[in-house]
Amino acid sequence: MAGFFPFDGLSMRARASVADLAADKPLDKAARLWSKARMADVKLHPDWLARIGGEFEQPYMVALKQFLAGERAKGKTIYPRPSRWFAALDATPPQNVRVVILGQDPYHGPGQAHGLCFSVQPGVRVPPSLVNIYKEMKADLGIPPARHGYLGHWAEQGVLLLNNCLTVEAGLAASHQGKGWERFTDAVVAAVAADPAPKVFILWGSHAQRKASNLAGLGPGGAHLILRAPHPSPLSAYNGFFGSKPFSQTNAFLESRGRGPIDWRLPEPTDIDAE
Repeated sequence: MAGFFPFDGLSMRARASVADLAADKPLDKAARLWSKARMADVKLHPDWLARIGGEFEQPYMVALKQFLAGERAKGKTIYPRPSRWFAALDATPPQNVRVVILGQDPYHGPGQAHGLCFSVQPGVRVPPSLVNIYKEMKADLGIPPARHGYLGHWAEQGVLLLNNCLTVEAGLAASHQGKGWERFTDAVVAAVAADPAPKVFILWGSHAQRKASNLAGLGPGGAHLILRAPHPSPLSAYNGFFGSKPFSQTNAFLESRGRGPIDWRLPEPTDIDAE
């Protein structure tokens, strides 16, 4: 299934361009469908293809591609930019996943979304939901809030920062719901849960908790730990998000299963692929 997306060829992750692959052997149907929409810079870590590659052949993904291409052809601005649509999967290959944090959809303001849920690029004001995440982290672990909102350090350690929908129209929250992304991210969550290595699934808010159907039978005492709490938004954080202690619970579970804790501290970022 390799070759759905053209990769930059500069990483040590065995990426190759669609053009290079085409020179060696014909692309399959999914590769052609996803390479004709002027999306030449879309990236996805190739190790995910063995887990979810079949999704790109499904009619719903064809329809989603056509929708996104059509919106861009109309001149609409879509966040994040195409190279960051699958950034969560590109940053955290499946074999490295220890924790999954599920968000709703990307930030819809200029310069905010870059493909990791709740995260923003350095230099961008920390959004209110992330401010509350930092407050809970300080109360839970005593870690002072970072001066930035970039969560790449978590992704590098195996925290999959996955939104329910991976794109949004500028200025219109939830505008790409019901277009197919939910089914795709359902498949991602199911694939991660199917791997027996113990993991923690952090489900904040009703949209994230709908994914729990993909985790049936995997509650306390099972292979994975599922943590549910209200969304960290200022509208709901005081309804149970504050005081939920997700960070200490996550590390206690991982250590009890021999997987090692997450370092939740966020150093100043360097060498960022800025929007």
